[in-house]
Amino acid sequence: MDPAALRADIPACESCAYMNTGASGPSPRSVVEAVTEAQRRHEFDVCETDHYTAAADLLAEAREAVAGHVGVRSDDIALVASTGDGISRIANAIDWEPGDRVVNTDLEHPSGVLPWRRLTEQGVEVTTLSCPDGRLPMEAYREAVADAKLVCLSSESWVHGTQLSVERAVEIAHDAGALVIVDAVQTVGQHPIDVTEWGADAVCASGHKWLLGPWGAGFTYVAPDSLDSFRPRHIGYRSVAEPNGEGLEYHPDARRFEVSTTSVAPYAGLIEAIGTIETVGLDTIEDHIERLTDRLKTGLGDRLVSPREYESGLVVFESDDPDALLERASDAGVVIRDLPSGDVRASVHAFNTAAEIDRLLELA
Repeated sequence: MDPAALRADIPACESCAYMNTGASGPSPRSVVEAVTEAQRRHEFDVCETDHYTAAADLLAEAREAVAGHVGVRSDDIALVASTGDGISRIANAIDWEPGDRVVNTDLEHPSGVLPWRRLTEQGVEVTTLSCPDGRLPMEAYREAVADAKLVCLSSESWVHGTQLSVERAVEIAHDAGALVIVDAVQTVGQHPIDVTEWGADAVCASGHKWLLGPWGAGFTYVAPDSLDSFRPRHIGYRSVAEPNGEGLEYHPDARRFEVSTTSVAPYAGLIEAIGTIETVGLDTIEDHIERLTDRLKTGLGDRLVSPREYESGLVVFESDDPDALLERASDAGVVIRDLPSGDVRASVHAFNTAAEIDRLLELA
């Protein structure tokens, strides 16, 4: 499958110039069909199928698909609802004490902010590191993590489109004795990824952005050597080795972060979405995105906020009147978004075209 074939399988592309994948990607027909068929089987084939066995089999297949995509074992993957859900479960699996400190950055999505803000009520301190131009200032970062218990950072900035130096940041944090959680939702589906190269203790992501999967299918990677650092409080029969036993023995793998009965249909869609992205090929996707973002950046000139050189499909730019621009874009069938900074962001994926980039530039 090439980018043109991918585009042909996405109904949203028939209706608008969709450039907001960094918020939510439009699914191909095949993904929605996989979700629908899984739900149909679950609800209609009740006389021939044991719900729980069938669900367990599908979830195991989803873990395998995710694991293969990010370069880990299926035992290292927990299936959760979203990136934020995964981060929150990690936050609630650590024994916190007053005076413990968390370091995050001012590049984080609220999902990487709110769990730590809640912990301040327990006496946990939060240090938020300023990252000018979407870059991690390594010397200031080294000082900030010197006595931290945990670091939470993104692999890619949703407000700049920059890639962060995750591997180096993890190394510095580990040298200081801190755990590291990475929000990778803007990376999966857009770039080739092997999370073991980062060395983080946990990596959280969702399938509904660049992977073009359905809402409700997220995943969390937990490094095997870090499992003993996490004892989830959010717990159910899928979290433990013996649900009907008298003790409390967590699964000896990442499944300890899974909880209870959940809809399996989104994960059927996630399996199909990962297969589709891999069929197109991440090298092909990157090349296509780079060409289109180069075209967009050239047209934007000095209004560009994101780096001039290619780093991602997230292109952030200034506008004299963002509200008016968004209204014009909506009227013209071009889907982009504003940011808390007051800037505007376009997300360019493999299904977008040069003609759509030109449509946006005419409006901007």
